[in-house]
Amino acid sequence: MFTKGKKNGTIRFSFRSPGSDQKVQVAGSFSQWQPLTMKRQKDGSFALTVTVPAGTHEYRFIVDGNWTTDPENDTYVLNPYGSANSVAQAA
Repeated sequence: MFTKGKKNGTIRFSFRSPGSDQKVQVAGSFSQWQPLTMKRQKDGSFALTVTVPAGTHEYRFIVDGNWTTDPENDTYVLNPYGSANSVAQAA
């Protein structure tokens, strides 16, 4: 899931898994698809706030090495690899 960050020009990504995942990352057009490690929160979810330019950004989560579309975001586009990238909009 993504939400507007507390500061202008930021997006907060969060991921909650029913499993016992050990490592969750987010990668997207804002990071040139380089994975950024998310931090485990007290409630067991993972989160990371990223500074991004205004506009539309594609992203995916990497959960214990497996790339996945954001299960809480219904907005996505097909990618060249036969799967989908989630889409976030930054102001």
